[in-house]
Amino acid sequence: MPDLNWLELALIRHGIAEPRDQGLDHPDRALTQRGRARTQAVMQALVRRGLELDRLISSPYRRAVETGQLALQAGLAPQLDCDQRLCPAGIPAQLLPSLQGRVGLVGHEPDLGDLACRLLGLAPGSIPLKKAGLVLLRRAERRWQLEAVLRPGLLLERSD
Repeated sequence: MPDLNWLELALIRHGIAEPRDQGLDHPDRALTQRGRARTQAVMQALVRRGLELDRLISSPYRRAVETGQLALQAGLAPQLDCDQRLCPAGIPAQLLPSLQGRVGLVGHEPDLGDLACRLLGLAPGSIPLKKAGLVLLRRAERRWQLEAVLRPGLLLERSD
């Protein structure tokens, strides 16, 4: 009998974005040229290593949507949706009850790292995500397990 509680969750932080304007965040900050190139390389590396997702859900902030689009172009998932709960200071945990299969959430720090910590019973801040980094979690039989914490440098250190 299949485990209906099974979920593989990829938490993906957006790539390197334009600087804040006078120290303030805003939703229209785009990925920089370097951020686009690095994020694209990371997404391609994830696909080459066999990561496949059923869908991606992104923060509607431009830098997160652009990261999600690069993931789609690399073949990481077939579709991209946006959800306000992935905005900075949102509540991404509210998405979890409706998810199943292999799902990627594209968003911001510290929200995604803190979500991973909460699910694993760790102190907030214990799992920080680098820009274009990924935390892979698996829920089976109502328990969460940490599968991987991948920083971009680790994925791009060696050529395939």
